[in-house]
Amino acid sequence: MTGRDRGQVFALIRDHLADELDVEPEVIAEGTRFKEDLEADSLDLYTLVQELEDTYGVKMSDEQAAQIRTVGQAIDFVLARSGTGDAGQ
Repeated sequence: MTGRDRGQVFALIRDHLADELDVEPEVIAEGTRFKEDLEADSLDLYTLVQELEDTYGVKMSDEQAAQIRTVGQAIDFVLARSGTGDAGQ
């Protein structure tokens, strides 16, 4: 067990997006949509995927990344693949 939890993954994603997209962290919630709410483009999403892969050791294909549309879905993906057993069920 690595001790990762939903809050830690959310904080990493929120902080990354706030920095990358120059938005206030407070506007980012689990239901926040990358493209519609944050106006993230494909490069922004690519850098987020790289950050998650580097930090949590998860691998995400282009097809998987295309299916992830919200912050909460990204958290679920990481938790399901990082061995924590907590995928937000």
